[in-house]
Amino acid sequence: MAGQAVTRPPEEILSLWKREQAQLKARVVDRDTEAWQRDRAFSGLQRVGGVDVSFVKGDSVRACASLVVLSYPELEVVYEDSHMVSLTAPYVSGFLAFREVPFLTELVRRLQEKEPGLMPQVLLVDGNGVLHQRGFGVACHLGVLTELPCIGVAKKLLQVDGLENNALHKEKIRLLQAGGDTFPLVGGSGTVLGMADIRSREYIRRTLGQPGSPASVGESQKEWKPKACPEGGPGAPADQGRPPEHQRRGPEPGSQEQQKNQQ
Repeated sequence: MAGQAVTRPPEEILSLWKREQAQLKARVVDRDTEAWQRDRAFSGLQRVGGVDVSFVKGDSVRACASLVVLSYPELEVVYEDSHMVSLTAPYVSGFLAFREVPFLTELVRRLQEKEPGLMPQVLLVDGNGVLHQRGFGVACHLGVLTELPCIGVAKKLLQVDGLENNALHKEKIRLLQAGGDTFPLVGGSGTVLGMADIRSREYIRRTLGQPGSPASVGESQKEWKPKACPEGGPGAPADQGRPPEHQRRGPEPGSQEQQKNQQ
């Protein structure tokens, strides 16, 4: 029987979450701190991880949390861990971390205990980083708690700080033709909040084992079936248990978000 959706938390809980985000945001490191981050060839980068929470079809409570680590630049899987979880917090726009981060940090902790030599030097996170209503999305949240550089990778534009999914934005997306093509997401404040690109979409597809060809930025397709989730619960479209993409998240910062304790 499908799990029942968790109701929206009361306003006092949301206020506590906002305060926690503000406190943790003060610990974000918004600059490149590792030598490989400053090298265009990423010399010294050897391990890249990807994390995700995928939902069981028709069930907004049961999900599969997964961590995959690949060697770089070979992109061979050197570690993977997937297990079923029961979500206790509902999806609330701007507070995705409180729904998913506890399970993602547990995956990182398990890796540290079992195979510390395989800890990733950077994590790709299915969600936003600084491109967020309060500048502190799930990728930032996870980075601060794990002390790992994280890169947020989301699908559609979160329209904050003056960013709009308008005709000009769509035209820029259309011009992304080759791997490595990008354009900066500059907010009304003049801050670069992220990069829209093709390569990260393809990369996270390979990292998380998603079937099919990579989708262009702006599409909402995330079908992923993890290899080893207990209880016989294959992952289903992660849109299950979350509202439509246009109500929540957007393309993530690329190289600009390779920041320790952030993305």
